[in-house]
Amino acid sequence: MISIRKKKLKIGHLSTAYHTNFVLMNNKEFKNDLNKDINWILFGTGPEMVQAFKNEELDIGYMGLPPALIGIDNGVPIKCIAGGHIEGTIMIGKKTHKNLSQLKENIYEALAQYKGKIIGVPSKGSIHDVILNHYLEKYNLLNEIKVINYKQAEFIAIDIGKNILEAGVGTPSLAVFASTIFNSQIIIPPSFLWPYNPSYGIFLHKNLIENQPEMVLKFLTHHKKASELLRNSPFRAAELISKNIKIISKNYVQSVLKISPKYCISLSEGYVNSTIDFVKILFSLNHIKRILKKKEIFNFKFIHQIHPESEHYMIT
Repeated sequence: MISIRKKKLKIGHLSTAYHTNFVLMNNKEFKNDLNKDINWILFGTGPEMVQAFKNEELDIGYMGLPPALIGIDNGVPIKCIAGGHIEGTIMIGKKTHKNLSQLKENIYEALAQYKGKIIGVPSKGSIHDVILNHYLEKYNLLNEIKVINYKQAEFIAIDIGKNILEAGVGTPSLAVFASTIFNSQIIIPPSFLWPYNPSYGIFLHKNLIENQPEMVLKFLTHHKKASELLRNSPFRAAELISKNIKIISKNYVQSVLKISPKYCISLSEGYVNSTIDFVKILFSLNHIKRILKKKEIFNFKFIHQIHPESEHYMIT
C-alpha cells in the first residue's frame, strides 16, 4: 500500500475532455506553485478511482458524484471540496430516431422508442448509468429496454454504428465521437436529461485535507482559473486540451465544449441539492445502504475562500 504523504502529488482523472485537468497538465505555473512532482493518473471509470483512494494511492480525484457517494457509503475517506461542471449526460442515437424536440420534450416517448432494444451506458454506478436507470424505473421501462454497461464509452458509439446497440447514454464527448463514425444525433440533450446534475467534482483524501490545507487552496486557485478559461475562452482552452490529449484535434474539443458549456467550481445550492437527489436515487437502487448527509459528502471550507462569489454554471 502506497502512502499519500510522499512528496509526489497523485491526481486521478478520467478521459473527459472538459475536466480542468487537461488544461492544467503541463502548466508550469501550476506545478511551480504547488511545488510538487505531479503524477497524473488516467482511470477508465470512477469506481476504479474510488478503489485507488481506498488503497491510499491518490490525493486528488476528478470524478462523477455517484461512484464517490458509493465509496463514501463504504467508508472510503474522501470529501468533495469543489465542483467542476453540471449537466454532463446526454443520450445519442441515429438520425432515423426521434429526438426530444420532435417528441415535444417528452422524455418517456424518447426512451419508449427503444422498447425491445439495447442501450449502452458507461460502467455500473457511473452518473450516466444512475440517470438512465432512474428514468427507466420511473417510466416502468426496466423490463422493456436492455442496458449494457461499457468500461470505455467510445465502444458504445462503435456498437451503435455496428447496429449492436440502438442508443447510448454518456458525456458530450460520446456525442462528438459518435458523429465521426455514423450518422448520429443527440436524442436527449443534457439540460433535459437531468437539469443541474453535478457531472463531476473534485474529491480529496482526508489526509491531504487534514495535513496540507495550503496545498488544497493552491490547487483550487488553479482549478478556478482553468474553469474560467473553459467558460470564457473556449478556443484557447480547446487548444491546450488538444495538446494534452494528442489523439483529438482542437476542432474536436471545441465541439465537445459547446454541447454543455456550464463550467464552474462552486459548490452551489443547486449543485449540492442535486447531489442529495442522487443520494436518494442511489439508495432506492440499492447502490448505497443509507442516506448520506451533506457533511459526509462535502467540505465547504476551501471553496468558500476560493470561490465566494455566485456560481457561474448557468451563465452561458
